[in-house]
Amino acid sequence: MATETINFEERRVKADVPTVVVDVFINAMKVVLLFFVAWSVVGAIALQVRGELISGAQWRDVLTGGIVLGAMFGLVALGYSMVYGILGFINFAHGEVFMTGMFGAMFMAHWTARNGLLENATPLAMLLIVLAAMIVSATVAVTVEKIAYRPLRGAPRLIPLITSIGVSFFLQYAVSGLFGTAVRRFPELPESMQQRFSFLGLLINASQLTVFIVTAVAVVALWWFVTRSKTGRAIRAVAEDKEIAALMGIDVDRTIVMTFMVGGVMAGVSGAMWAFLYKNVFFLSGFLPGIKAFTAAVLGGIGNLPGALLGGMTLGLVEAAGPTMLTAYRWAIPDVLAYVVGVASLAIAAWGFMRLRNRIIAQTSTNVSMVVLGLLFGVMSFTVLPGFHVTIPGTSQLKDAIAFIVLVGVLMIRPVGLLGERLAVEERG
Repeated sequence: MATETINFEERRVKADVPTVVVDVFINAMKVVLLFFVAWSVVGAIALQVRGELISGAQWRDVLTGGIVLGAMFGLVALGYSMVYGILGFINFAHGEVFMTGMFGAMFMAHWTARNGLLENATPLAMLLIVLAAMIVSATVAVTVEKIAYRPLRGAPRLIPLITSIGVSFFLQYAVSGLFGTAVRRFPELPESMQQRFSFLGLLINASQLTVFIVTAVAVVALWWFVTRSKTGRAIRAVAEDKEIAALMGIDVDRTIVMTFMVGGVMAGVSGAMWAFLYKNVFFLSGFLPGIKAFTAAVLGGIGNLPGALLGGMTLGLVEAAGPTMLTAYRWAIPDVLAYVVGVASLAIAAWGFMRLRNRIIAQTSTNVSMVVLGLLFGVMSFTVLPGFHVTIPGTSQLKDAIAFIVLVGVLMIRPVGLLGERLAVEERG
């Protein structure tokens, strides 16, 4: 009997080996990620104190750019969250819906420029540009839902997910076939849209303020629609339970179509603002912003509308400040601190090794993690960290990588996002 117990224990330990390896890897990545984030923050503070980073005015520009960028990410992320909340899958074609809105805005902008509206009646021209983008994106979103997703309504989640990737490629190359692969330019803005002034303590130009105001209006309108309108309440009910919603007389198919339409409208508004601010439009313009908006949705909590906005703002600020923060890695860590870290790391590794030697099986994953991480940082402390300087060339080119780093970090540390997963706030009496 004792032999059988020992054999069972050995088999259990062997079966847990793959899990231990995965746990060690995830724990190591968490520690490494937090280490480098802390390093960049401390390094940035040290360089700022020395006057070797950027000026206060430049930090204000970074903050302004991050808020505007985050607002646009948040609008696109709302579409991801709404579709996920009601259908339970990620619509990876939503970035291309955003891209079609950019094209609609660009063509309407050229029409208003030819007719003198952009120069002489700028508010009316901007209204027409945003409306055109909203109509185009909403039409594309509804068409995609009816043709590509509705026939797969009862299929396993993986099938519509793969379909959305195919739809994304189809929309990209359909647009390239219709309008070519060349980069098209948004018309030049009137001088009144390029003036800079102080707003809430930030130095901002009129075009950035326009983006922020339009985004704020869109968010308030969406909040009212979801929380106060009959269709918005139907969307929340269908997201909660489709079968019960249908028994209560709600047209589920119509509600899903409205969800795609609203998500398309938000993507259209963001697409118009993106084209308005960054000027260049082509058939791949929606790919990276779409992936970043998905990251924002995951960061805030996929399916959570306030979370999508919070995730968008957070990602926008991180991406805007990222290149500046990356320069902090050239900060030299003091030798004394490096040796202190080294001694502490080796002590932790030795402690973990002793626990392993004592066969504390229930704590195997933690013990192995202690040994691996302790040895890793011990070696780094004595061989790499003293006098360590890093020069990162072309930090502005690394902005696109920041979103992916944030996505991986969120999935490792808090997979449900900052605010958790849900569609909207339910009012309960």
